Amino acid sequence: MTRGPLVVVGDTLLDIDVDGTADRLCPEAPVPVVDVVREWHRAGGAGLAAKLAARSTSEVVLLTALGDDEAGERLQALLRNEVEVLALPLDGGTPSKKRIRAGGQPITRLDEGDGRLIDLRSHRGLADLLRGASGVLVADYGRGVAGNGFIRRQLAEAARRVPVVWDPHPRGSQPVRGCRLATPNDSEAVRFAGEERPPDELARTLRVAWAAESVAVTLGADGAVLADGQQTRMAVVPDGCRVSAAVRPDTCGAGDRFSSAAAAALYDGASTAEAVDLAVEAAARFVAAGAASSLSETPPALPAPRAGEPSAFALAAKIKARGGRLVATGGCFDLLHPGHLTLLEQARAMGDALVVCLNSDESVRRLKGETRPILSAPDRARLLNGLAAVDAVAVFDEQTPEQLLDRLAPDVWVKGGDYAEAELPEAAVVRRHGGEVVLVPVLDGYSTTRLVTR
Repeated sequence: MTRGPLVVVGDTLLDIDVDGTADRLCPEAPVPVVDVVREWHRAGGAGLAAKLAARSTSEVVLLTALGDDEAGERLQALLRNEVEVLALPLDGGTPSKKRIRAGGQPITRLDEGDGRLIDLRSHRGLADLLRGASGVLVADYGRGVAGNGFIRRQLAEAARRVPVVWDPHPRGSQPVRGCRLATPNDSEAVRFAGEERPPDELARTLRVAWAAESVAVTLGADGAVLADGQQTRMAVVPDGCRVSAAVRPDTCGAGDRFSSAAAAALYDGASTAEAVDLAVEAAARFVAAGAASSLSETPPALPAPRAGEPSAFALAAKIKARGGRLVATGGCFDLLHPGHLTLLEQARAMGDALVVCLNSDESVRRLKGETRPILSAPDRARLLNGLAAVDAVAVFDEQTPEQLLDRLAPDVWVKGGDYAEAELPEAAVVRRHGGEVVLVPVLDGYSTTRLVTR
């Protein structure tokens, strides 16, 4: 039997570190003036947990929520090469946290984006993803993904089949019943329990309260205490992994490293005790290596905005969020003619919305020669958007729309019957997301090339 992916579920944030120097005070107030030297970006929250999980296992899928904004686009770019992302729509802006640092020391933090997951009540791709998972990590950051009723029902069902690790958040939701392991830190455990107690008592109390198989309360440099049905035991940091007491380490992301390492170990068949021992060591090594800052990158370049593209992804997310059927088709659409219109009308009739994947000007030149296209991509997109059958347009540069379809994940991909299915390399991408490929008859006598020749 083929093993499914490790699915990471939770809220993703854009983390930004602005590094600089401070050698003078502002004349208006006794606050330091920071001269910016460089800026670093990384995926935070569940995005960081997913990237860390990908260090330990090969197939990781992130189920999260992203806004249709620049922060959301940057997160897509930061995650794209390491994890597959199923992005649900946010109500509001993608959250971002910007740390201002001078000489390596944080001075202040600026938070933006109040987005929360929309009221999601069904989503076929999400349900299929969790049904096919062989392990789940919930990285709850209190912004609605882990608290959504529909998602919680899918997670509760998954917990009956596969190991589910839940990293809780004080502003988030309690773990679903039956989790293999919950991983609060010591201060979080006190807040969840409602009173201060020794860590071993906290672990035992929360295990019962959450109906979890086990709870590991993490203790930073002191390791973790694990309570299961039989015993309570300490997992200590190996001597070779300890950070010198003279160093004040950056521990940002240590909890995500602990939970992701534990989830990956359980996914690979380790016992809970073995998983916690591995997670303690992994988190200690992560902090010693610079913690989350070690994953930071210079700001990824974003593609220039194109006509219709942002609305195409927002539309796709909304259709899927309400359990609708998304249809996509693609082509150059250079000089619209009745054959195009027939194809588009047939495609639109197969679902609740139609997105057209449109070849860019450079892509058309590679396919058709230097004399094409006749109309530029903005003009072609404008004409397509003016048709009643078309709900959105997205432009792509490649010879085939595989990368675009990987993000849109349509339920149906429609092409004209002048293609054979074997000639469509994008068919594999569509099927990987659970979609189907439909070939429809073309209207005889119409083609752009023939019209140009005439």
